[in-house]
Amino acid sequence: MARRQSRAAPDDEDTELNMTPMLDVVFILLIFFIVTAVFVKEPGVDVQRPDAELDQRERPTILVAVTANDEIWIDRQVYQMNQVRNVIEQLRQQNPRAEAMIQGDQGAPIGTVLDVQDLLMQMDIDVTISTER
Repeated sequence: MARRQSRAAPDDEDTELNMTPMLDVVFILLIFFIVTAVFVKEPGVDVQRPDAELDQRERPTILVAVTANDEIWIDRQVYQMNQVRNVIEQLRQQNPRAEAMIQGDQGAPIGTVLDVQDLLMQMDIDVTISTER
């Protein structure tokens, strides 16, 4: 009598799982998340902000700091008041829907903080003043 052949695959053949397409997908996702990530911007100097109650956490795209020494810091650089408009315009070209936050030191001259705020408002940029909780 003849033996019937099994429809199942013979045991001597090893099946391998091709991982290349899965690795491609993982790397594409990694690149996507890196490109779309929002990085935290720092003004370049630590300031002592006044205390206030906050309703929500803000994530501005332009961060301006005014120190007690009447220095204006933007992107880790010190600028004079007459240079701030050009710097803000360059940053706004990178992000047309830019929002700004001013970090004023407790000892900072209020006139400088208000001048920066007025300048940003003239440029139609939403402005908030940063405080401590």
